[in-house]
Amino acid sequence: MALLKECNGKAPQFGEDCWLAENSTIVGDVVMGNQCSVWFNAVIRGDVNSIRIGNKVNIQDGAVLHCTYQKTTVNLGNNVSVGHNALVHGCTVEDNVLIGMGAIVMDNCYIEANCIIAAGAVLMEGTRVEAWSIYAGVPAKKVKTLSPELFEGEVQRIANNYVMYSGWFKGE
Repeated sequence: MALLKECNGKAPQFGEDCWLAENSTIVGDVVMGNQCSVWFNAVIRGDVNSIRIGNKVNIQDGAVLHCTYQKTTVNLGNNVSVGHNALVHGCTVEDNVLIGMGAIVMDNCYIEANCIIAAGAVLMEGTRVEAWSIYAGVPAKKVKTLSPELFEGEVQRIANNYVMYSGWFKGE
């Protein structure tokens, strides 16, 4: 069972059909929707402010979600994939977004729907990512418009696959 901890009188809450890896950590004011998965060594710290996670969201191995005390919250929409070792801090992410492996999303960033944040990208504080975009680099900038084919082949495929992968572990 994952490490679930109450903090300041608030305990994590989960929707239906979620899967949490045994060594994932979820703390405090975290509310998660349905069909979500939190993978090995991932940390979701709602200790200093709230974290809201939509439906069919996967937080992959080693990823960290956190906020800034009394300043920022984390809000993830539906169908969001947070890649291995990504850091998502005090920001808003709309629906259908892939945040690549090792990416960093800083406070007060706003990622509109249907986007890819490339592996290793760093979204500096306050960056707004326009819908249907791919952002890459350090600091991250728009590198191209997301095609419908890439949207289906990456954003949708990965979100759907993680629902399937989590099903492999639910029978234990």
